[in-house]
Amino acid sequence: MNKNQIEAFFVTLQDANPQPVTELEYTSVFELLTAVLLSAQATDVGVNKATRKLFGVANTPQAILDLGLQGLENYIKTIGLYHSKARHLLQTCRILVDQHGGEVPRTRAALEALPGVGRKTANVVLNVAFGEPTMAVDTHIFRVANRTGLAKGKTPMEVERGLLKHIPERFMVDAHHWLILHGRYVCQARKPRCWQCGVNQYCDYDAKTPPQAVRK
Repeated sequence: MNKNQIEAFFVTLQDANPQPVTELEYTSVFELLTAVLLSAQATDVGVNKATRKLFGVANTPQAILDLGLQGLENYIKTIGLYHSKARHLLQTCRILVDQHGGEVPRTRAALEALPGVGRKTANVVLNVAFGEPTMAVDTHIFRVANRTGLAKGKTPMEVERGLLKHIPERFMVDAHHWLILHGRYVCQARKPRCWQCGVNQYCDYDAKTPPQAVRK
């Protein structure tokens, strides 16, 4: 995908969705951090079902700590890997209370120092909560970047660097959302819905999927 195609690719996505947002539900930076931490190897739908109940009773670091491990697990047990996620979230809450006055830090280094928070989670928080032009490469973005030719790479870090290099600056803050949503609903893993894709004319993917290839 060349420079002109990349420009047209993002103009098209922007026109279709001028103000993209995450599908995780949250009302504060801490709720966002919690939801993203819980979303690893889980769906946003599943996380939202759990956090609606959790945030109704505990939506601050101290309130989560007050629940204790068993209390927290009771709210998130429908989410995959909930045992380890509960431990990480409690450890993170303790650090937030003890070292950051109960607030979520705004630097990458401080975020990545929190248990259960890796580069991808930090990138999401920096982008969604603080409006920084970061790129959180999940499975959807990794697939879309490689398949379309936006940024080919064998690792998430390679893809992240390629996307940061190739995406025009004016699209960067929203690009993370556009690519995730495109991968989730159109450029799907097993059978991409190429006939519904508004950007397929700019895409390097040769094996365009016909509509009859996907059963309703």
